[in-house]
Amino acid sequence: MSTGAWHPHPDENGKPVLIRQPSLPTPSATWADTACIATVIPGGDMPAVLNGIAVSAQPLTLPAAAEAIAEPPFVLPPGMRAAAGAVVVEDDGRVWLVSPSNGFGGYSATFPKGRLDAGGTLQHTAVREVFEESGLVVRLEAYLLDVSRTQTYSRYYLARRVGGSPAQMGWESQAVHLVPAARLQELAVHPNDAAIIRAVSALVLRDASR
Repeated sequence: MSTGAWHPHPDENGKPVLIRQPSLPTPSATWADTACIATVIPGGDMPAVLNGIAVSAQPLTLPAAAEAIAEPPFVLPPGMRAAAGAVVVEDDGRVWLVSPSNGFGGYSATFPKGRLDAGGTLQHTAVREVFEESGLVVRLEAYLLDVSRTQTYSRYYLARRVGGSPAQMGWESQAVHLVPAARLQELAVHPNDAAIIRAVSALVLRDASR
């Protein structure tokens, strides 16, 4: 007897993706409770509006060069691959995480990011990877930090959701979570994410104290 569940989206080669241990969605009330972790699975139910922004599937529009945000030079260490991602913060102070399908890379949950394509930019890569892994359309707001990952040196930006739907996550993710900043370490347990959690937690707490 087979176990698991098939992801609704095939991989980049058009092959079906079997999720061996599917994630579980949380009750609908968790999306409105800022103290709760809210989780959606591929094709799952979402509120029509979250924090005043509609939740609906839509195509991605990459930011134009004129909309680029200021950032420091990116210095790639020898032997590492360049990558970029974003920490997407909601207006309610919670932060978006993704659960890589089948725990890829040893991550149960993490911040969306991906490798830089030839000829691409770090900012476009970050926006694209967030969309592909979480279904969210985001606007980059600021440079956050650069960190070494297992095989990449990754630039992270601070971002805000402006559209999209996490239920439309691509095949690389088996769940998308909205997590209170103070609880990020409950899900993002990989050591590579520790510095990112410290950076975003400090920003969220600073904004909350204003």
